[in-house]
Amino acid sequence: MEATTHRTCCPHDCPSVCALEVERLDERTIGRVRGAPDNEYTAGVVCAKVARYAERVHHPDRLTQPLRRKGRKAGAASGIADYEPIGWDDALDEVAEAFIQAAQRHGSETVWPYHSGGTLGLVQRYGLERLRHAMRYSGEDANICIGPSLAGWAAGVGETLGPDPREIGEADLVVVWGTNPVSTHVQCMTHIARARRERGAKLVVVDVYNTPTAQKADVALILRPGTDGALACAVMHVLLKEGFADRDYLARMTDFSPAVEAHLETRTPAWAAAITGLDEAQIVEFARLYGGTPRSYLRVGYGFARSRNGAANLHAVTCLPAITNAWQHRGGGAYLMSFAIWGLDHRLIRGWDVRDKSIRMLDQSRLGHVLTGVPDALKGGPPVTAMIIQNGNPATVSPESGTVRKGLSRDDLFLCVHEQFMTPTAAYADIVLPATTFLEHDDMYLGWGQTHMIMGPRMIEPLGQTRSNHEVVCALAKRLGAQHPGFDMTAMELLDATLRASGYPDAETVRAQGWVDCAPDFETSHFQKEFPNKTGKFRFQPDWASVGPYHEAMPAMPDHMETIDVVSDEHPFRLVTPPARSFLNTSFTETASSRGREQEPRVMVHPRDAAAAGIVAGARVAIGNRRGSLTLGVRVHEGQQPGTLIVEGLWPNGAWADGIGINLLTGADPVPPAGGSAFHDTAVWLRVAE
Repeated sequence: MEATTHRTCCPHDCPSVCALEVERLDERTIGRVRGAPDNEYTAGVVCAKVARYAERVHHPDRLTQPLRRKGRKAGAASGIADYEPIGWDDALDEVAEAFIQAAQRHGSETVWPYHSGGTLGLVQRYGLERLRHAMRYSGEDANICIGPSLAGWAAGVGETLGPDPREIGEADLVVVWGTNPVSTHVQCMTHIARARRERGAKLVVVDVYNTPTAQKADVALILRPGTDGALACAVMHVLLKEGFADRDYLARMTDFSPAVEAHLETRTPAWAAAITGLDEAQIVEFARLYGGTPRSYLRVGYGFARSRNGAANLHAVTCLPAITNAWQHRGGGAYLMSFAIWGLDHRLIRGWDVRDKSIRMLDQSRLGHVLTGVPDALKGGPPVTAMIIQNGNPATVSPESGTVRKGLSRDDLFLCVHEQFMTPTAAYADIVLPATTFLEHDDMYLGWGQTHMIMGPRMIEPLGQTRSNHEVVCALAKRLGAQHPGFDMTAMELLDATLRASGYPDAETVRAQGWVDCAPDFETSHFQKEFPNKTGKFRFQPDWASVGPYHEAMPAMPDHMETIDVVSDEHPFRLVTPPARSFLNTSFTETASSRGREQEPRVMVHPRDAAAAGIVAGARVAIGNRRGSLTLGVRVHEGQQPGTLIVEGLWPNGAWADGIGINLLTGADPVPPAGGSAFHDTAVWLRVAE
């Protein structure tokens, strides 16, 4: 069979959502993977891990048949040997019967379908939503990744849209704040490179350590974790004091007031320097560069919002273009994501037409609390005694993973996991179902870090007995008696009906052209007439109560919110856990090339801290707090401020000497005001391992 090239889309939880060209060698085999050159955002570029996707889709450890647990739950200690093969019909019958019996004992809300961002495909990700609504199962507040970011953006701007990311190439200054696109969405760097090449643009990076992106910057501001709001306020102080503010714009398009200005007069560079650890002169220089460059594009990331004061920090940063009116320029303004641009009718795919809003919503970020019966986490409802998990690996990803493992180990919890590999989460399952990859099923993807809706048709035959998420959801619905037209449609039929109902071309047309560019016009995306919130203005003074339930302590104006996990004599270090370049959450941790590049879990320690603790390069160290402790390698590293520890990557639990990963140490208390996880806000101790 002659090799052919086909268009599709990367399914993974990344802002780039790359349009791809994949080489098909035969009906079961792929070859090279490239970025689509005619997609203006992807621009022919793809990250190294996706370029090696053949290594993942053809991995010898892929699950290929349904499995039933043979003995008691062993969790991380278990593997394929602790399971026995079972036929698909028998496996699905057991899952359905377990759900029916659980609901008979405790009511329908005892069943909790759980999904996360393992795929961003509309059909394969959200089918569990249709099942939960049709069966009145517990809802899921899917806030674990971006809850604080969304809250911070909503506080000032409102809905999630902004200047087209392709406009980065037209900027004279790009500020990358709290994200690392060299490692996590490389197309952003493509457009930054164009701005630097064609316009001589400057790149400023604000982060808590010297990331690969910071290493490429003209100016890198490396501050203490959780202090971004202080830096933003001091920059505003300088902008107002030195005449960089657009006073007419502030009066016309924002709620800026004498009270806000008086507040910012007290937020001096000296005040911020004491909080952030930056030099006062660095803060002033950055403020003058930003204020003196009208065409400034602020690419806001999610990393710095994964702190207990993260929503307040992000709100403060989004105030900057409102001060200068950078919004008026192409290549100017601020951008977080594109959730609000699609206008899709979700009734068929997500079952919103049968949704009962009185059904409880369980917090995804508090999985351990839910499964161990913490009363407020259960929202006054019954215990969770039956689950199906798709697109997620919470035994590794969720905070307080020691509590999560305790909950997953319960003998009275029936767990079905639908997965591609035997993950740490799958190792707790009663039934494990083998899942297809994105190349083995149909779907469509929304570019949440860009503006394209991209079709991803099936390219090769499913491996072994693997089935798609959609097939599993529909088969369970039939056994459970769930009624909804979406359960009787193929994935492509669902997409076609959804596109037509939403005013888009039909699925075959989108498939033929590859994608639809849904970018709003300049006036809408730059908020020239109004901001997308109920006031129509940018809000320096947010109504936090309307953003989320945990709003009591939120600051009335942009500020440094002192709610972080404060260091102490017992826990003198701040731990941050950013992504590793070769992993994507826990995807690619099973591939040899990615594991080889990352080697092993290591903690980056500042030389001053290493010397004080008697730590030398190559040593083994222990880090811990009241939740537990871990042993790992060390890298003595000058790229962060003293007192800050960096551990990159969500390594599988088996890669750790202690058999459990870094989220053993992170907390699951909800981030104000709307929940979410504070993955980068953890106080710990550090010492040489015994």
